Amino acid sequence: MPSSSSPPVLACDVLALHDRLLATAGWPQADAQPPAAPLWQWVQANHRQNALLWAQEDLARRTRVADAEIAANKRAIDGHNQARNDAIERVDELLLMALGLVDEASARTDAPVSKVPAGARLSSETAGSMIDRLSILSLKLRAMRQQAQRDDVDDAHRAASRARHERLREQREDLAGCLDALIADALAGRAYFKVYRQFKMYNDARFNPALVAEARSQA
Repeated sequence: MPSSSSPPVLACDVLALHDRLLATAGWPQADAQPPAAPLWQWVQANHRQNALLWAQEDLARRTRVADAEIAANKRAIDGHNQARNDAIERVDELLLMALGLVDEASARTDAPVSKVPAGARLSSETAGSMIDRLSILSLKLRAMRQQAQRDDVDDAHRAASRARHERLREQREDLAGCLDALIADALAGRAYFKVYRQFKMYNDARFNPALVAEARSQA
């Protein structure tokens, strides 16, 4: 059963951290002071990787630069995406331990052992993945707000951007409510989630068939 009646995370605190970091000068190129709590360190790490990934995704769409520059962007995207997913898994591990829903000795293995209350429903989306989606929504909100403030576009573009910003704000509020509901249900023994390993194969030379073939050709 959950180890505490106090929620280990609140959506409002996640949103505040996301927005504060986005408003920090020099971030995400230079990281901000990490929080003291390990859970929040990983929430921050996830957000930073999403912000770095966002910038590289924009650069990778350029059409008037050398192919080598786009290749560098694509390699950076792979690295940031791997780090982003690693952070999601760490957030889930720490939350499940705080909620008493995973055997702590197995939490970081490939097969974490769930400690499931009788009758609890399984949520297919984890709290970590919700926090990741909230991070991405905060980036979308900032980008759409910037579009609404441009002075090199017409009024129709700015109006459309404001409308989209409002819809994104609603989506973030809805998702924040869903995160709080999942945590509350987990605390009450009504729901649980698991650590889902992504096992991303493309970054692993042992599993990516193209990299395996390259290694064999050089042997």
